[in-house]
Amino acid sequence: MTADSSAPVTVRPAHVGDVPAIEEVQEAAGRAELLDGVRAAVPDPERLVLVAEAERAVIGWAKTHRFRWTDGVAPAGHYLGGVTVTPAWRRRGVGTALTATRMDWLAGRAARVFYLANARNTASLALHRRWGFHEVVRAPVLHGVRFAGGVGVLLAADLPGPSGISAGGGPR
Repeated sequence: MTADSSAPVTVRPAHVGDVPAIEEVQEAAGRAELLDGVRAAVPDPERLVLVAEAERAVIGWAKTHRFRWTDGVAPAGHYLGGVTVTPAWRRRGVGTALTATRMDWLAGRAARVFYLANARNTASLALHRRWGFHEVVRAPVLHGVRFAGGVGVLLAADLPGPSGISAGGGPR
């Protein structure tokens, strides 16, 4: 798909019928990860799966996770999952829109959100700084995720509460 820079992008919750389009986005991005868990995540009220659309096609997607247990140094809680944007639509704010929508959704559910990244994924680490994510720890495995190159980063950010004050006490 050729990206029309003037085409509006919308973000909405995914439905199970979006899974084939999500798989196409993964393939276009050169990511062959299995997406079996996405079908189960879409109807799960403790998780959010989003799609971004433009020109009546899915051009990106993102999800959240909720871990109910601590795994070594990785705490229980809500986590941002991966974001994938089809290559023709990258660097146009799609990843930002998907992340902002997930952060808003999580703000009503948790005081703090976590995020896992490969230490080599500097673009993703930079993207998440604008939401106040800071590094907590580095490890080779975090909540069962092994990282290419051997180092994963656990990051955390405080979310605003009903008053708009972050869990850390400052305005957000």
